[in-house]
Amino acid sequence: MAVNLVNVENVSKVYGTRALLDGVSLGVSEGDRIGVVGRNGDGKTTLIRMLAKLEEADTGRVTHSGGLRIGVLTQHDSLDPAATVRHEVIGDMADHEWAGNAKVRDVLTGLFGGLDLPGFPKGLDTVIGPLSGGERRRIALAKLLIEEQDLLVLDEPTNHLDVEGIAWLARHLRERRSALVCVTHDRWFLDQVCTRMWDVQRGAVYEYEGGYSDYVFARAERERIAATEETKRQNLVRKELAWLRRGAPARTSKPRFRVEAANELIKDVPPPRDTSELMKFASSRLGKTVFDLEDVTVQAGPKVLLKHVTWQLGPGDRIGLVGVNGAGKTSLLRAMAEAARTEGEAQPAGGRIAVGRTVKLAYLSQEVAELNPNTRVLEAVQQVRERVDLGKGREMTAGQLCETFGFNKEKQWTPVGDLSGGERRRLQLLRLLMDEPNVLFLDEPTNDLDIETLTQLEDVLDGWPGSMIVISHDRFFVERTTDRVFALLGDATLRMLPRGIDEYLERRQRMEEAVAATTGAAAPKAATTDRSAADQRAAKKELQKIERQLDRVSEKETKLHDQIAANATDFAKVAELDAQLRDLAGEREELEMRWLELAEDA
Repeated sequence: MAVNLVNVENVSKVYGTRALLDGVSLGVSEGDRIGVVGRNGDGKTTLIRMLAKLEEADTGRVTHSGGLRIGVLTQHDSLDPAATVRHEVIGDMADHEWAGNAKVRDVLTGLFGGLDLPGFPKGLDTVIGPLSGGERRRIALAKLLIEEQDLLVLDEPTNHLDVEGIAWLARHLRERRSALVCVTHDRWFLDQVCTRMWDVQRGAVYEYEGGYSDYVFARAERERIAATEETKRQNLVRKELAWLRRGAPARTSKPRFRVEAANELIKDVPPPRDTSELMKFASSRLGKTVFDLEDVTVQAGPKVLLKHVTWQLGPGDRIGLVGVNGAGKTSLLRAMAEAARTEGEAQPAGGRIAVGRTVKLAYLSQEVAELNPNTRVLEAVQQVRERVDLGKGREMTAGQLCETFGFNKEKQWTPVGDLSGGERRRLQLLRLLMDEPNVLFLDEPTNDLDIETLTQLEDVLDGWPGSMIVISHDRFFVERTTDRVFALLGDATLRMLPRGIDEYLERRQRMEEAVAATTGAAAPKAATTDRSAADQRAAKKELQKIERQLDRVSEKETKLHDQIAANATDFAKVAELDAQLRDLAGEREELEMRWLELAEDA
């Protein structure tokens, strides 16, 4: 029987006139891996701080088992700014001790990319004081993971980690024996790590078995049974449920409730996006040309980030962009945005970016734009526009869109200066969408947004008819909102990944293994030394052509599946359609093989 580690008994916490937690009772046992979700401001951080005895409850009590070893990652580290990374992470262990410890090596490699901490000016001997908040957070997390604990309490552990770092952290936590309580908005991470969920809502905490996918299914079932009046929220849950069941069936392995009831909920729910209809609408708004990059080189100061990139963003394209930090994702978007702003006058260090005449770009950068702190939320949105057309006949007033993004009527009259970081991020998104752009660049749009707001944003983007590029370390958001994934692998190239982020992680792992294998040996002769720039450009153009052919094959396959479903009782017709489907599968396989051949050389 699992040993109980922490008991929370009838705990309440009030801030001002608002009860964040009201009579909550919970427990954490050995082996538990619990994810904590809920809207920003509903008490997630307060709950785990009380759980760890960092904050006192107003009523009730929290008890720990005798001798409990607990490690806590808060949103603000307590590192000594005068100390070195070595002092904080390794402590007084001799070099041969920590270098011989597999756990220490795994943590340093997983969080910093190597034992010598590449990217830190003096490696382990770097002084902490001048480092960025993201670097300090990784140091605090490394220190915590190297130590031995019975219980880990983590508040937003994936912040400042890239896709690879998040994948490593998920694997590491799955393999640890210690119990875990984790607050995060990263839904892919929750699915990979957690076996139970706590949903903090209006002072109460609802418990669910399983990871995030199981939680979405179970919450939809609970709300159906309870006949909740929150119709808007339930519709969003149903939509996400449909996405999880249809678009990503492998996300959850053992649903712990009636799957039949969940399937009944979504039997009449269409796919989240009508891709062909959106493409048609986008083409009418944008024409044939959106952004065409020809032999483009992008630099940041003297550093070359991308070389000889030939790429096209077409009407209705929804692209996810992933890559290692510093590979040039943001620099690429900035170069494209600058070309659009100056109507093609401003160009990158090399090559040319052609911008369509009808492009109206909205660029959400990582920096939150400053607004007059005395302006009210609704006024800040109305300054852009009173009403907005979101496509497919959906028109909203500024107030209605505010409500969609979690600003209720009372909150709409809050001064901007009183908003939290996450609320300002939401307001920035709102103002962008109110301007009715037809091209969206979203650079880390999920920063500071809770899961409910992310779901609402995804719902708005589902019907948004335009071209879009998303940079995000939130794997769930990228897979949910985009149709294709491109990667910057750190080798100054841009590549399409037919299998998405899984393929990106596999490629990065192979690159790291290749570097490790050649360490200390002579660098192999570059395979492209005898290839001319013209040959490389030709290969890249053929790659683009194949990508468009693959898109057309996917559309044909979708239509054939629909026809098979419509003629299910006509066996002769089904056989004919099935033969066409097999021919398309063969065509797809040939195209993908040719794509892979070209991708190695381009």
